[in-house]
Amino acid sequence: MGGTEQKYVKEAFDTNWIAPLGANVNGFEDAIENYLDNDIHVAALSSGTAAIHLGLKLLGVSQGDEVLCQSFTFSASANPITYLGATPVFIDSEEETWNISPELLEIAIKDRLEKHKKPKAIIAVHLYGMPYKHKEINEIAKKYEIPVLEDSAEALGSTYRGEKCGTLGDISILSFNGNKIITTSGGGALISKDEKVKEKAIFLATQARDNAPHYQHSHIGHNYRMSNVLAGIGRGQMEVLDKRVAARRDNFEFYKKQLSHFDEITFLHEPEGMFSNRWLSCITTDSFETREKIRTSLLEEDIETRPLWKPLHMQPVFKDYPSYLNGVSERLFEIGLCLPSGSNLEISDLNRTSQQIEKNLTA
Repeated sequence: MGGTEQKYVKEAFDTNWIAPLGANVNGFEDAIENYLDNDIHVAALSSGTAAIHLGLKLLGVSQGDEVLCQSFTFSASANPITYLGATPVFIDSEEETWNISPELLEIAIKDRLEKHKKPKAIIAVHLYGMPYKHKEINEIAKKYEIPVLEDSAEALGSTYRGEKCGTLGDISILSFNGNKIITTSGGGALISKDEKVKEKAIFLATQARDNAPHYQHSHIGHNYRMSNVLAGIGRGQMEVLDKRVAARRDNFEFYKKQLSHFDEITFLHEPEGMFSNRWLSCITTDSFETREKIRTSLLEEDIETRPLWKPLHMQPVFKDYPSYLNGVSERLFEIGLCLPSGSNLEISDLNRTSQQIEKNLTA
């Protein structure tokens, strides 16, 4: 916590506004809009997953459609596709950012057009806070007239050529889950340059109640709006967002300085024009054996690490869906590791982790 969250939460209790509307919800949305500063409109929701679900719905995705989705990501990027009865089509990564490959994306679009039908949307993810290749992806999307849903769940505070992540898609989403760079415990946001899209999102997120004195519904709605209490936490968190980004980037630079001299370890660099919030500090190793040696030795010292995301096309629940692969994400899953990355880590914590890795590699 940053220190001012309780002030806003207290206001919610003092004014008796606990429901999913109120001054904190409006204030949190305003704070995000001011931070992103790109003439955008924000709807605060109950989760990033809810934002993806509503975003796809607002892009017209429905039963029988196909959605092109980055494979190297958390399952929440793709789960909402199935909520709508649509089919995810998984696209592998490129090596420079670990994100959706423009080359494979266009191959997939051409193939779906030839063999099936035009995909309804593209979900591109800024993985671990590293921006995807927006220019290339956007050019392909415009060429084939397919909208992009920008999954910026891990990338608040990151930028692409000076533009804030969260403002690059036809519709964009953020997550404020407990593990994100700022948190509302649980929460998310849908972002659009069109105010009417925000209004429609809020309408659908509040059970799609028609404008009538009684409860009347002409559309299927959802209970997806953020509560005034959690939005109060979010208002306090926004005040320390820049500090959180700086802390995460400092973590990455510390690990890089301490460990980059080992031939067995590689760090993901920022391509020109990209600025990553370094949500998680990740390394790749020279082999699965090295990764597991590091991971298990840290675990023995009660230091938790995790492999990079297991690609969705490898997940049991998604393994039978179409996919366009080049082996990049499978290799990254095999050799990659997420190191302790919390914004509140002390130098002693970072030293303990890096010294244990060094001890392991020099044994």
